[in-house]
Amino acid sequence: MTATSGRRLRADAERSIRAIMTAAERLLSENPAATMEQIAEAAGVARTTVHRRFASRETLIETMETTAWREIAEAVDAARPHTAPPLVALHQATANILQIKSGWRFTLARPVPLAAGAQAAQAEVMGKCELVFTRAKESGILPADADVSWIRRAYLALLAETAHGSRSGDPAPAGSGAAADAPAPNETSDDPDALSSRLIDTLLYGVAGN
Repeated sequence: MTATSGRRLRADAERSIRAIMTAAERLLSENPAATMEQIAEAAGVARTTVHRRFASRETLIETMETTAWREIAEAVDAARPHTAPPLVALHQATANILQIKSGWRFTLARPVPLAAGAQAAQAEVMGKCELVFTRAKESGILPADADVSWIRRAYLALLAETAHGSRSGDPAPAGSGAAADAPAPNETSDDPDALSSRLIDTLLYGVAGN
């Protein structure tokens, strides 16, 4: 086998694995009981290919979790949490995470991942999240007596709600008015930057604004 053919084989395998995970995410979001055979059909690959790449359904889901959390970790790193101004880092990381979460709704639904690799990536993300809030406190954006751990928990709750409820066409919450829930001009409900700004404003200033 030549080096070129070896690279082609790896590229084909990577495409196959990505296609299987994408199909699994879509099917499992619709039907958590979807079988490996159904996933193979949706991915456009042979059933034997799925079983060759993933020893079991649990292995597939764990691989999806690890992939999703590593993507989130890379997205947080891209926001430069150690060096960018705290609000800039927070805004960019939030927008990046919302984009990723929209593609992994089923996979990221568990508060505690199953896979060890996903747990490690999640812990890394949580640490950098707390770092940004600590830097925000030190720079005076947050009160000097602010509980950083509590703020991080509130932020994660807002992030989860925003990610789960940001799809266009989602029904408005019961008791809410259509006008109040409508996006502002030039802002769509799926725009990560707009959602990030709204989330951070709510976290820092509350629903009434500053």
